[in-house]
Amino acid sequence: MEFIDLKAQYRLVKDKINARIQKVLDHGQFIMGPEVAEVEAALAAYIGVKHAITVASGTDALFIAMLAAGIKPGDEVITTPFTFIATAEMIALLGATPVFVDIDPVTFNIDPALVEGAITAKTKAIMPVSLYGQCADMDALNAIAAKRGLTVIEDAAQSFGATQNGKKSCALSAIGCTSFFPAKPLGCYGDGGACFTDDDELAKKMRQIRNHGQDKRYHHPIIGMNGRMDTMQCAILIEKLAIFPDEVAAREKIGARYTAAFAPAVKTPVIAKGNTHVYAQYTISVENREKVAESLKNAGIPTAVHYPRPLHLQPAFAGLGKGEGSFPLAEKAANTVMSLPMGPYLTESDQNTVVAEVKKAVAS
Repeated sequence: MEFIDLKAQYRLVKDKINARIQKVLDHGQFIMGPEVAEVEAALAAYIGVKHAITVASGTDALFIAMLAAGIKPGDEVITTPFTFIATAEMIALLGATPVFVDIDPVTFNIDPALVEGAITAKTKAIMPVSLYGQCADMDALNAIAAKRGLTVIEDAAQSFGATQNGKKSCALSAIGCTSFFPAKPLGCYGDGGACFTDDDELAKKMRQIRNHGQDKRYHHPIIGMNGRMDTMQCAILIEKLAIFPDEVAAREKIGARYTAAFAPAVKTPVIAKGNTHVYAQYTISVENREKVAESLKNAGIPTAVHYPRPLHLQPAFAGLGKGEGSFPLAEKAANTVMSLPMGPYLTESDQNTVVAEVKKAVAS
């Protein structure tokens, strides 16, 4: 059984993907070719914002967004310790300081009630992560940011396609950033990402930053980087985006079926009011995780842990001085979460097998 079945998707769109790849090979514009503008227009229309700026990865998207928002050395950015390291890594690479706030134990997203207490004179932005496929409480975070003059940048690497109160993830704050890593809800066949905004000035800056700070050839008003997404990946993404709404619907159906089948034996994902969920990961919580994982492995079922060590306990962030016990809810989640096979092409048969084996492992 595959943890995420990317081959089934490829079989569905193989001819169209191959034709797109051949077209790029024929015209030879491998960097900033016409497919870049084409997919950006399609992405912006899908999200419902004015601007989509494709970039080389979801990690670059965060870095470029913060550069455009004016984050600089000495600033502080509030974020969650329960996420992939890229979120805080990019804050640190800018010379700013990640300021961690504990999570809501139900959604695993940053707890807005704790954010205001973490704001100092150095705070410049809040970077919530919309973990596992549902959005953080963006209304609450935007309200805090508006009151304190801060920028909200949504790390939506896992929530592309999800909605909150009818608006799509990536359209819920000043800037939304996502990843097109192959295993994400919308993935290309390599690294890729995008930044989204309705702000013309931020969009202009992000476009310049991703291309060495250029506004025209060999003219560099600002310092930038090489953060461009390859034409080939953009071409692939055009065809994948065409089938994405159907995949989102399938993910929601499969996620709901998992939840109904597991209840009440297993702690399953809870969808917050006003949210939809795209289940980038279908993540349960179990107390005896190693034993359950071993039992599933023996049954031929792959699992993963997103994430086994919160960021404040990573050696790279030891200098922040936040030892064990600093964020107890994030630490508890790190010790109990387990992600199961998930994707729009997961068969009912495989899903039934997963459910049966998980229930058996938890009960034993």
